[in-house]
Amino acid sequence: MKKWNWREGQRPQRRTGAGQYRGWRRGQRSTQEEQWYGQTESRPFRASRRASTAAPGLPSAVFPELPGFYFDPEKNRYFRLLPGHNNCNPLTKEKLQEKEREKERQKMLAEDEKLRKKAPRRGLNSSLVLQKRHLGLVQLHSYCRQVHEVKVSGMRRHKLEIQSTDNSNPNTDNFRLIVADSACERVFTVNDVSHGGCKYGIMSFSSSSRGSLSVQMCDNLYFTNRKVNSICWASVNYPDSHVLLCLVGAADTPGCVSLLPASLFSNSNPDQPGMLCSFKISSAWSCAWCLNPQFDKTFSTGLSHRVILKHAETGRTQTYSTGSDVLAQQFAQRVPVLFNGCRSGEIFSIDLRQRGRRDHNWKASRFHQESAITSVRVLQDENYLLAADMLGQIKLWDVRVTKPVQEYKGHYNQHAYLPVHVCEPEGLLMAVGQDCYTRVWSLQDGHLLRTIPSPYPSANDLIPSVVFSSKIGGCRGLPGLLMAVKHDLYYYPYNTDYQEVGEKSNAG
Repeated sequence: MKKWNWREGQRPQRRTGAGQYRGWRRGQRSTQEEQWYGQTESRPFRASRRASTAAPGLPSAVFPELPGFYFDPEKNRYFRLLPGHNNCNPLTKEKLQEKEREKERQKMLAEDEKLRKKAPRRGLNSSLVLQKRHLGLVQLHSYCRQVHEVKVSGMRRHKLEIQSTDNSNPNTDNFRLIVADSACERVFTVNDVSHGGCKYGIMSFSSSSRGSLSVQMCDNLYFTNRKVNSICWASVNYPDSHVLLCLVGAADTPGCVSLLPASLFSNSNPDQPGMLCSFKISSAWSCAWCLNPQFDKTFSTGLSHRVILKHAETGRTQTYSTGSDVLAQQFAQRVPVLFNGCRSGEIFSIDLRQRGRRDHNWKASRFHQESAITSVRVLQDENYLLAADMLGQIKLWDVRVTKPVQEYKGHYNQHAYLPVHVCEPEGLLMAVGQDCYTRVWSLQDGHLLRTIPSPYPSANDLIPSVVFSSKIGGCRGLPGLLMAVKHDLYYYPYNTDYQEVGEKSNAG
């Protein structure tokens, strides 16, 4: 029997083979190198044991957050985030946010393409809302809002073909602005030209008894190398007989405000009148036309630290000095009052009947928002005014007490000149954000009814321009939304029985 040796009892266990030892050392070194590279050259390194064993379908919230790193669930790796764009590693927070927004946009587009869309909210459909109304379970204002929400949620995108006499030259220039006349029979368009400048013209709309909408581009298109800042329709000889344009100066060419007859854009009338009025200015940000009979044929322009009122025929001019650039304007109709929105966030009104203009006494009312005002809209009840600013805030103001009474949340804007659109017959408010989403609110209670994605990825030069009307194409027109983005024109009907002519012919 072998004696127990105390030296052997303390002998360490047998060492592993040299290959195993080197492999263990090599594996440890590669892991350290991966982590080191991940912190310097943004090479990916694998997640921790807890993260790597998690199911790939789980959200990224189950993975530990590391400051300055992003975890990709598909690749099961961490990537370092850089503060700005880098040619070697373009992975930044901005790129990741843009990727997530594009995924969300594609998801919303796929949802809109479904023939049977789900209800905007659970249990909300037209038959159920009507049944609750008959039973007295829903109040009148809630019933109206729910009906509008059901209709807005059912709007589907239809691409319109723009017909022209020159079919060999399709429109390949991006839309920048579309502005409809009071009857929504014609839409004035401004397109950016690829070689610089812009072109503008008029599209006419008509609806058929079959429930389809057709678009015809007028013959004449005008080109200019200057940027168009603001547009409004003007009623000189008859309603919407002219178009008022604010053109920015370029190089040696000064800016100007031009009043053009609408017949100038069509070749049907050989005796076209010339330009009615045009005067040179340094820079014009906004314009508005007065429809009050006391100051007939009067228009205004908002300049840098000035407001100019001018009579189109006599040329009589009144100038008001302001403390900031006037970016938005609109006249009230029942009383001759002009509302102005400034870059400083100030909103003030000018009563045209007042003669004294000393020490800002001519300002009938004044109130402020937190950022530059991009749009002002006077409601039919002219005691209320809508104003939007560059912080994305849209507020409904009571002019009598100069206090906001409603706010419409969800709009996104940082620095763009974006208008708001009101359709009071339908009780809707619309605005296109800088993120290229069109949002629709209930005008009465500020409830966000729908968010409509753009057909194209979001970009600063591809922000859609929209028009909403209860009668597109005239008194017998169709209700809905017109959206111009890139070089395409889309129609979102406000009813469910709309069909395009092509769809009907294919069905027949």
